Amino acid sequence: MNIQEMIRKAAALLEQENVDSPQLSARILAQKVLGLDALGLVMEAKTAVSDQHLEEYESLVSRRATGEPAAYILAQREFFGLDFEVNPHVLIPRPETEEMIELVQKYYSANSKIMFADFGTGSGIISITLASLFQNSHGIGLDISLGACSTALRNSRKHNVDGRLQFLQADFTTDVIKNGSLDLVVANPPYLSQAELGEISREVYDFEPCGALVGGPRGDELIKSSIPVIAGLLKKNALVFMEIGYLQGETVKDLFESADGAFTDVYIQKDISGHDRIAVARKR
Repeated sequence: MNIQEMIRKAAALLEQENVDSPQLSARILAQKVLGLDALGLVMEAKTAVSDQHLEEYESLVSRRATGEPAAYILAQREFFGLDFEVNPHVLIPRPETEEMIELVQKYYSANSKIMFADFGTGSGIISITLASLFQNSHGIGLDISLGACSTALRNSRKHNVDGRLQFLQADFTTDVIKNGSLDLVVANPPYLSQAELGEISREVYDFEPCGALVGGPRGDELIKSSIPVIAGLLKKNALVFMEIGYLQGETVKDLFESADGAFTDVYIQKDISGHDRIAVARKR
């Protein structure tokens, strides 16, 4: 069997099992096993596959056929041009979250001295990307999951920013950061409601950590409880950027605006698909 035939067979199986993007999944798993890039797969399409590689490939395809996300199988996902370790302790990075980084870049120059906190750090993608982009920054990542904090620490070491980052197992209301000490808070709290959980892809529902997805029966419970905490941590004129659900824009804007007058310049940034996605507010 050559590479082209191997991939075609795998894609047909994955399509039969109704997994997301069967063709793409078949190809990226082949790249992993064969050590080739996308162009290499094309150039080597007629090359015969060894029994060892075929066995390894079929094992990965079998996992993908159950719905296990390819990112978990590969233990890796790219975010903002950087490679990150991902595993079932953490959510798989979404393209929408990259838009938060782009928004932060509009407010801060590359040489800005920033002390920030990352609420719901997960694999550390936001903290580590910010530390890589802003060389004078220091940050603290909070996550209730010890497995997530451990993953974030490994990723920070991989990208050589661990000296400027600290990861702590803590919820959003834990008193671990000095009040009035932060220039920036970035937050990606769980924001799905219980009802929405039943509507998402089985690949997310069955494999990604539920605690990082669901904020409560309504979905905005953790957002609501974190806003007063964030207000206390920020310096005057400091900023908060918070990723939210696409139906939560009006609600979250009201929450920031009604937080005892702590915030000004509140607005909701839409994502590339035109959905409400990031709440932005400035400490008064």
